[in-house]
Amino acid sequence: MELFAEKAKAFQATTAPLADRMRPQELDEFVGQEHILGKGRILRKAIEKGELFSLILWGPPGSGKTTLAQIIARRTKTHFFAFSAVLSGVKEIREVIKEAEGEQHYHGRKTILFVDEIHRFNKAQQDAFLPHVEKGTIALIGATTQNPSFEVISPLLSRAQVFTLEQLGPEELMRIMRRALDDAERGLGKHKITIDNSVLKLLATLADGDARAALNALELAAMTTPPGKDGTRQITREAAEESVQKRVLYDKDGEEHYNIISALHKSMRGSDPDAALYWLGRMLEGGEDPLYIARRVIRFASEDVGNADPQALVVAVAAMQAFHFIGQPEGELALAQAVVHLAAAPKSNALYTAYGAVRKAIKETGALPVPKHLRNAPTRLMEEMGYGDGYRYPHNFPDAFVEEEYLPKPIKKHRFYKPTDRGNEREIRDRLKRWWKGKKG
Repeated sequence: MELFAEKAKAFQATTAPLADRMRPQELDEFVGQEHILGKGRILRKAIEKGELFSLILWGPPGSGKTTLAQIIARRTKTHFFAFSAVLSGVKEIREVIKEAEGEQHYHGRKTILFVDEIHRFNKAQQDAFLPHVEKGTIALIGATTQNPSFEVISPLLSRAQVFTLEQLGPEELMRIMRRALDDAERGLGKHKITIDNSVLKLLATLADGDARAALNALELAAMTTPPGKDGTRQITREAAEESVQKRVLYDKDGEEHYNIISALHKSMRGSDPDAALYWLGRMLEGGEDPLYIARRVIRFASEDVGNADPQALVVAVAAMQAFHFIGQPEGELALAQAVVHLAAAPKSNALYTAYGAVRKAIKETGALPVPKHLRNAPTRLMEEMGYGDGYRYPHNFPDAFVEEEYLPKPIKKHRFYKPTDRGNEREIRDRLKRWWKGKKG
């Protein structure tokens, strides 16, 4: 059996993808995540001491979650069992627990259960882990690209430490790729490969923080580059660009969806058209529904610009209609025009604040009756009851204005809309002050 295992290991070393062959075996080989694995950091100290506990590793693809779990298992000398939440369910969980109980009973060895994409397990499936984590039958290590606060049940979170892994930077990816180029046993060192530093940096940039993507692209570029007369493979810029498949820049179904739409809102609110255009582009290039973006832009026009620029809502709605009319990709420019207009517009949340105050007043005072002088009187009975009695028609007065009470008596002194002195609202404020002699505006 040992001979067979050694042969299988040797076979994998020559056939597995470069990213798998170059997976770090020890902490000293691990690149990045200094905030949790640097000298003196709590996770590094725990791993070096061989301490075992349940944890959730949250980070983007290719940041080292699986590798870190394997290093922990190797360092703590535990039985390691891994499966993906995409392919497994409660039945597989029961089988793993049974195996873990056997390891503990017959060999006195604990088991690490590594669950990749743990966020894909539903509540019932996640619940199945709880009693075994509590008894210590398994140490659970869950890996996720999604915010565990939303995707992992609270009882599991309370029994596990959450560590956040950050996206790897270009310099870190270049270190990883250089190591692969130099390593003759596991990497590409046995091939004569040369690559300019600028081309290596391009690969690192295009990989977008993903070490797996960077190594896969490097391997593809190297293996598809024919050797020269001296046997050297010179990886060109063109080969590097072709080797990196188009990356999905943002997950429209995950947390990043909310992060980026928030960034777009805040950039427009902060009057930065460059940032607003960038976040718009990130969504559109990532495959977001343009009409979802249009709906959010329309909402922004009323919430954050309002009457400071009444044309903002017109432009936003027109952008949605334009996109409906011409579709993608031409319609994207209409959305870009609207986003820039809103970012550059004077800002006011007076309408948003006013409507919030109205809702609060309605909740506190209930359904107050309409004052009789504001009611229509289409029947004789209504006239006799005083409907419409005393109403003054504004068009019969200078400037089509007459001071009147239009609110129910209990809230007649309420002032909901308070226009600012920005943009068009300055004119609205002055007009209301003139009409209402300072009571409004």
